[in-house]
Amino acid sequence: MQKLLYLYKQKLALTTLIVVFFLLMVSFGKINSNNTINSDYSKGHKLILPQGFSALVIAEVKGRPRHIAATVKGELYVKLKNLVNGKGIVLLNDENKDGDYEEVMAFGNFPGTGITLKNGYLYASSSTEVYRYKLDADDRVIDTAKPELIITGLKAGRQHETKSIVLDNENNIYVNIGAYSNSCQEKDRGLESKGMMPCPILDSAGGIWKFKADKLNQTYADGIRYATGLRNVMGLDWYTQTNSLYAAQHGRDNLNSSWPQFFDTKKSAELPSEVMYQLKQGDNAGWPYVYYNHLEKKYIQAPEYGGNGKIESKEKYAEPVVAFPGHLAPNALLFYKGSHFPLRYRQGAFIAFHGSWNRAPEKQLGYFVAFVPFQNGKPSGDWEIFADNFSETATVMAPREAAHRPCGLAETSDGSLIVTDDTKGTIYKITYTGK
Repeated sequence: MQKLLYLYKQKLALTTLIVVFFLLMVSFGKINSNNTINSDYSKGHKLILPQGFSALVIAEVKGRPRHIAATVKGELYVKLKNLVNGKGIVLLNDENKDGDYEEVMAFGNFPGTGITLKNGYLYASSSTEVYRYKLDADDRVIDTAKPELIITGLKAGRQHETKSIVLDNENNIYVNIGAYSNSCQEKDRGLESKGMMPCPILDSAGGIWKFKADKLNQTYADGIRYATGLRNVMGLDWYTQTNSLYAAQHGRDNLNSSWPQFFDTKKSAELPSEVMYQLKQGDNAGWPYVYYNHLEKKYIQAPEYGGNGKIESKEKYAEPVVAFPGHLAPNALLFYKGSHFPLRYRQGAFIAFHGSWNRAPEKQLGYFVAFVPFQNGKPSGDWEIFADNFSETATVMAPREAAHRPCGLAETSDGSLIVTDDTKGTIYKITYTGK
């Protein structure tokens, strides 16, 4: 009897330990009712994903991969921020079907971010130009040495110089031209430096320009300033459900360091919002004169233009579709068109948040892929974190502490989601394996 009682106590103690361990894991966000770790442990990458999803590391690329495009055959064109052996685009393919993608070819002597496939062409951007390459039936570039120059002479400064691109269904191409300034101050990011009025940058930057996708050697004179007042848009996609352009903007910085009398470090870490817009031609999102406050759901007058963190703007600007906390850095936007993922994900928006650098002394946030559900052409619920733990640490105080930072998104022909990391060059493939 004593032996049975001893065994019972041992079993009870073990059960208690397991329960306590599980509760601790829940409290630290490693396990919860909706998410589980499903990833390629052998390579040390442990993404937290919803139940039923799994992730594999399919490639490690040099040169800081940014945006990415998938072909009809499942190959991947990757745009590099830095040239590798003089090339800025690489084509990856899993030729032996072992799950690892290898470099098939490299071409393009220009670094940058933007890349997309449409209507038999590969489009890619540098900081000042947009090129296109003719494709064959398998989406392979026919002549890598002779791209067509379709847009040239775009403005590029020492910040926000990369050009995100997307095409609509009427053979137009949209190009983000980021503002080469934080908030159009007389002294950029200076202490109490006032804003220039009107902001001279907006004539050629700080917005989205629209050009023809098949016309060569276009300049500003050939394009249309489609939308303005956008500090920098890296997340850009065309939503076929409503035939409209969507953009995810990087909000301004330095509220506390430039205007400490109005903003403490906590408020400066949370604001301004990172904002997602549905843009129509002629829309104005307000930069640099205002910023959006997601906590109060309104536009606030910028301190450079007479604001103090409390004055609501009297002007009307484009209304956000979704507003996120500040400084998460939305670097890619993708509407999911496939049927591989469960029904709730279809036609919804994925956003890759590169992660913050300027929330100190608060911890840095982001470093995840978020999801916004859509129904009937508009958001149908709260945004949520879809893929997390790219940083591989619970607390990031500085960006260098994050192991990986998501940057680009693509959907393959089989409905899988591809995510690039521009810190170590990791390429992830997320698939659904549940019922």
